[in-house]
Amino acid sequence: MNATGLIPAPHRAYELLDGAHYLLDAETLLHAGPGTESTARWLRATAGAATGLPLPPGEDHDNGVLLRISPGIERELGPEGYRITADGHAIRIEGGGPAGVFWGAQTFRQLLGPDAFRRAPVVTREEWAVPCGVIEDAPRFGWRGLMLDVARHFMPKGDVLAYIDLLAAHKLNVLHLHLTDDQGWRIEIRRYPRLTEVGAWRERTKFGHRASPLWDERPHGGYYTQDDIREIVAYAAERHITVVPEIDIPGHSQAAIAAYPELGNADAVDTASLGVWTTWGINPNVLSPADTTLRFYENVLEEVLELFPGSFVHLGGDECPKEQWRASPAAQARIRELGLADEDELQNWFLGHFGRWLTERGRRLIGWDEILEGSALGADLAEDAAVSSWRGYAGGIAAARAGHDVVMCPKQQVYFDYRQAAGDDEPVPIGYVRTLEDVYRFEPVPSELTGAEAERVLGAQANVWTEVTEDRRRVDYQTFPRLAAFAEAVWSTLPPPPERDFTGFQERMAAHYARLDALGVDYRPPGGPRPWQRRPGVSGRPIDGSPPIV
Repeated sequence: MNATGLIPAPHRAYELLDGAHYLLDAETLLHAGPGTESTARWLRATAGAATGLPLPPGEDHDNGVLLRISPGIERELGPEGYRITADGHAIRIEGGGPAGVFWGAQTFRQLLGPDAFRRAPVVTREEWAVPCGVIEDAPRFGWRGLMLDVARHFMPKGDVLAYIDLLAAHKLNVLHLHLTDDQGWRIEIRRYPRLTEVGAWRERTKFGHRASPLWDERPHGGYYTQDDIREIVAYAAERHITVVPEIDIPGHSQAAIAAYPELGNADAVDTASLGVWTTWGINPNVLSPADTTLRFYENVLEEVLELFPGSFVHLGGDECPKEQWRASPAAQARIRELGLADEDELQNWFLGHFGRWLTERGRRLIGWDEILEGSALGADLAEDAAVSSWRGYAGGIAAARAGHDVVMCPKQQVYFDYRQAAGDDEPVPIGYVRTLEDVYRFEPVPSELTGAEAERVLGAQANVWTEVTEDRRRVDYQTFPRLAAFAEAVWSTLPPPPERDFTGFQERMAAHYARLDALGVDYRPPGGPRPWQRRPGVSGRPIDGSPPIV
């Protein structure tokens, strides 16, 4: 089958009859075998709405589109693997499991052409052609994710749902929601209403990098009710995407302290005077290591666990300054009481407590690579704790060698708040230049890991931090088209980075840009930003040169 334009690239595609097509029309039936009903609903709601074809229910022997879970596909390609066979009689989409069928349906939608990505028909067309042939495909990694930072700039629920659809269109299966930080608390906790009454709102916002003299004087905020979260999680589950919540501790917590000052180190700083932070950077106001703080966050997490059924809960653990703990008599007494060496070990103990707490409830802690610090490779952490390696590859390498699972998300490679070109037109330029080609050549498994250690790499995710990304259009610009390159790097079986066919990828992107246009994505064009995508006069923090591999 001609796979021109498919992204991510399938594992294998070949033609049955050169130039032959299966034609879908108003009489085409859609049969959903057991376990594929949700994919059938999705197809009618998306491809059906875009083409105007009703796709009424049919039987498995009918001429039409047939959805089926196949034990043979599962044995051969795994539960997320699929096979599409289009011949003169039918289009069969078979998956190793429900997710495999859904990913196959995503490929089928791409085969229909970019107009199949619209919400209603834009042309009168009696027939829709799919080339005859076979596609066999399966993902390289089980964790293919995107982190959305909804704490720094709140993203309304409708935009989050739209991003879930965009992840699904690229066969990504993890949405990591960064829900709490110094600049905002974005999830309703019924036991502690001030977390959203106070912590979800800030008086104003630094516009640009923290060194910028500019301010947006409008109050900013918002949060998701628990029913909003249930809707987001259910919407994602229908698309075989797991939502991983992040509740940041013990640093990045000023919004929580502003709501409940007793959570901070009140014997070292006037916590009652703190508000939700209005600027960016590493904040000195961290949680107190008191028992009351532990109980507070246990109660928070009890409600979080009810809302998010996935295995992992992200607890941050990064960028926790220790000055307040050094100045706090209560924190110093805690260190002596526990027999710890220093404040780094106190942080390791703090996170270790919640790792064990989650394990007792059948869940797993995942945190940024600082959770390894404080004792010998995070010795106080639960054995099943996983690491998001963000400062480079080194944290992930150390974690894998210590027996922890790893999600690779090195900032030098897959931080999408980083600028996409060196030109002056790039809006609020942050960090290193990370082009579409740079992301396409991203390799999640470093050469230092082999065998069982390499198998500890669950996959990878790209991270979209939103300090200077104030709304959905800016998130689109930073994320796309680079997310398409990332999706191929984590789904497809590609050669080593220097040998990858970026020219071929660019040729396939020509078709994919049309899909993004149909979906209404405000991506960065290959030639540079459009006039409304620029932010003249708003300072960033560009870093020159090539990023180090660390």
